[in-house]
Amino acid sequence: MAQGSRQIQTQAQQQIQTLSPQQILVVKLLELPALELEDRIHAELLENPALEEGREETPADEYSAAESEETGDDGANEYDSLDDYLREDDIPDYKLQENNRSKGEQAEDIPFSEATSFYEILKEQLRERNLTEHQRELVEYLIGSLDDDGLLRKSLESICDELAIYVGVECTEEELEEALGVLQDFDPAGLGARTLQECLLIQIRRRQAEEESAGLLLDLEERIISECYEEFTKKHWDRIIRKLNVDEAVFNEAIAEITRLNPRPGASLGETIGRNYQQIVPDFLVEAYDDGTINISLNNRNVPELRMSRDFTEMVEEHTKNRANQSKESKEAMMFLKQKMDAAQGFIDAVKQRQNTLMTTMQAIVDLQRPFFMDGDESLLKPMILKDVAERTNLDISTISRVSNSKYAQTNFGIYPLKFFFSDGYTTEDGEEMSVREIRKALKECIDAEDKKKPLTDDELAEMLKEKGYPIARRTVAKYRQQMNIPVARLRK
Repeated sequence: MAQGSRQIQTQAQQQIQTLSPQQILVVKLLELPALELEDRIHAELLENPALEEGREETPADEYSAAESEETGDDGANEYDSLDDYLREDDIPDYKLQENNRSKGEQAEDIPFSEATSFYEILKEQLRERNLTEHQRELVEYLIGSLDDDGLLRKSLESICDELAIYVGVECTEEELEEALGVLQDFDPAGLGARTLQECLLIQIRRRQAEEESAGLLLDLEERIISECYEEFTKKHWDRIIRKLNVDEAVFNEAIAEITRLNPRPGASLGETIGRNYQQIVPDFLVEAYDDGTINISLNNRNVPELRMSRDFTEMVEEHTKNRANQSKESKEAMMFLKQKMDAAQGFIDAVKQRQNTLMTTMQAIVDLQRPFFMDGDESLLKPMILKDVAERTNLDISTISRVSNSKYAQTNFGIYPLKFFFSDGYTTEDGEEMSVREIRKALKECIDAEDKKKPLTDDELAEMLKEKGYPIARRTVAKYRQQMNIPVARLRK
């Protein structure tokens, strides 16, 4: 029997996870830092009349009110309805409120900022673009995926997967590439670049489009970065001059212009807001005490408490009592009221779930990095990755990533981004695990103390680190040095 005549059929099984509208709302709220959460809540209060500011009545409050009116049965019914929609969580509500202090001390005033956040500046530019709703969703997600320096270090493939699984938005890499092109057209130039090379090229090409008379010099700058980038990073000027066959004086002028470009366009946004930095509002307050206890609370100082509108509740109860005699208009009114109340309750639950997830995550980080929070010594930070916190909290790694992105914690020793507490580990030949952050710190100290007339080679640095108790290979020294943007020995003279 001819083997070639056979046809082999294969079946591929694909599992697609979709999220409910309520889960999508929780995910979106989870990504927001403190200031943007305030704006989101105030917008919801304006949009939904069934939602209002105020503390929700507890069962004890309702019992007291019912007892004073001698209507205990009504109070019991109200308690049942509350119990139906309030989900239980592991963290009591009082721990999610501002001004909760276990030691009777008040936290120091937090420097709240009037400045617009990095992400809001980009979203304002997004609102000015004429895009479809789908394109707008993609660009907005890309904005949230940027690192603090404004560069995009996630692959488009992984972002496509995240959009499908966690946001319920299907897209192709081509569509995402097009959305990235929109983002890369935002100000300042260089935002959304995936590498430093692309960041510089975006800035050069933006100037080419804007400066009609720039011409030849900008063309040379583009050729240097696109054709000779490796030589440029190593400052091999003679090789570039020979390779491009250009005049040395013109070349030096082009290099001078390139060195004025901004390698961290995201950081420059903070410089345009009024001061030379972007003031930070912490999302968490972490206070350590001399007796070894650590208190964690959310910074909800300007976040209003939310509850269902009593007027709406009463109107629904009235419509329910007269259901048998309702006209078509009354039924439509009842449907409107129900929709608004469901949306209000869903938003209240989403805010509570966000707070609970944030507290659970921060508690795990404090537990894992307890020595640092007690002493403030950076060398005490242990190797910790997203997976470690995910396993401790039983949450998904993507959830931990969302909490850690653009969130800050105020400690006794300063305000730190949550990303600060994460670092990889390095395992020695003896099986001992060391913090990469600690090794980098030791490496930088060696380089700072070297004789600049005779800088240390990577081999010499590896030997010095070994003497200090960090037995790492020369290639590892080179890797960490490059990660800290420290040039090779001959360029440090």
